[in-house]
Amino acid sequence: MLQIHTFTFNPFQENTYVVSDETRECVIIDPGCHNYEERKILKDFIDNQNFKVTHLLNTHAHIDHVLGNEFVKRNFGVKLYLHKNDIPLLQNAAGRAEYFGFPAYEGSEVDVFLEEGDVIKFGNSTLDVLFVPGHAPGHVAFVNTEQKICLSGDVLFRGSVGRTDLPLCNFDDLMNSIRTKLYTLEDDTVVYPGHGGPTKIGIEKRTNPYCRL
Repeated sequence: MLQIHTFTFNPFQENTYVVSDETRECVIIDPGCHNYEERKILKDFIDNQNFKVTHLLNTHAHIDHVLGNEFVKRNFGVKLYLHKNDIPLLQNAAGRAEYFGFPAYEGSEVDVFLEEGDVIKFGNSTLDVLFVPGHAPGHVAFVNTEQKICLSGDVLFRGSVGRTDLPLCNFDDLMNSIRTKLYTLEDDTVVYPGHGGPTKIGIEKRTNPYCRL
């Protein structure tokens, strides 16, 4: 059974997720840890839990979600997975890090490109990859339908949606991603977003002012 461990890092209050199961294998999603203290929190947790990290997954490559990529690759010996459409954002991350004042940023290279329909396998568990562009051109979400879990990155939040006033964003694409991909999940699917607390698909369908059905 999957367990979701949440860490909120960096001034953008970004949610970094460690997703594990009973085998003690785990994946790290969107490591936003940007300084020594935050990186120590993440590493100490994984070491103390005796977890084996098998994958480093990015929902997208905005700076607040990739600050710890190279740290995770180096310390846990794993490959970085990202959709190819987000390569321009990753390549621009160093400039964004300088702009927002993250002097410890280390660039990282993608090892495996994610595509819609891919399945991430670790331990006894799987995560399906959904392509959900709009907030970013290569944004993906990770879903386990059996346990009704969706790690949505910055697509859908509790009562809100991802920004589309940034370069390479598109509001119409975002709405289409939510309505045709996320809103096809069961209403009691728990959504773990890139910022803020969890919500459920059914709640957002009924109440989200941006994409209420």
